[in-house]
Amino acid sequence: MSETDSNDQPMPLVAHLTELRDKLLRALLAVLVIFLGLFPFSNDIYAFVSQPLRAILPDGGNMIATDVTTPFFTPFKLTLVAAIFLSMPYVLYQAWSFIAPGMYRHEKRLAIPLLASSVLLFYAGAAFAYFLVFPVIFGFFTSVAPEGVAIMTDINSYLDFVLKLFFAFGLAFEIPIAVILLIWTGITTPEALANKRRYVIVGCFVVGMILTPPDVFSQTMLAVPMWMLFELGIYFGRWIKRSPPADAT
Repeated sequence: MSETDSNDQPMPLVAHLTELRDKLLRALLAVLVIFLGLFPFSNDIYAFVSQPLRAILPDGGNMIATDVTTPFFTPFKLTLVAAIFLSMPYVLYQAWSFIAPGMYRHEKRLAIPLLASSVLLFYAGAAFAYFLVFPVIFGFFTSVAPEGVAIMTDINSYLDFVLKLFFAFGLAFEIPIAVILLIWTGITTPEALANKRRYVIVGCFVVGMILTPPDVFSQTMLAVPMWMLFELGIYFGRWIKRSPPADAT
């Protein structure tokens, strides 16, 4: 007897497409509702995100807008990103509810905590960047400015910069999930990954060099957590049994 739920019945292609459309519409509606709720506070949201830089600007240093439309569209863009960020648990739930009926019970038992953990880890990566990395990076860059140079960062350039770092650190914090999935699917083993540790460490610093600004501080603050999360993935991966083949009964 299959491990899938006994009440799961095959659905025609049109029914699958209709269900997928409904899931996508619900996810988009969730993003829209949150965006509309946040939009009146868009300037406050931008003030919060820009606080790490504004807090260390020297006397006379300000943030500026170099385009006529920037004061409106930059907070607008940030609010839209924040809406997507906050609605991600519901969006992932819609994705899960679409694919779950085709999964085995043992796959669901592992997928649910992995899905929840992936969301929490991404949020943790973004929080790590905001509270720990940003003050170090901005403090370094403002301290090395040549004498007589006034620091006036464009608000749109700043937003693009921090969104890149949010994404980089959020994605980097997903490493334990990736490691566990590789072990669970039988692609590799904890022992094989542990034997490649020195290559992974080098790779972490290379990725840090690519994804972060060209300074040793931000590169190290991304590379070291990536390495530690890799080790965490190996640790939990040792407790994960390899997934049985699809035709298991």
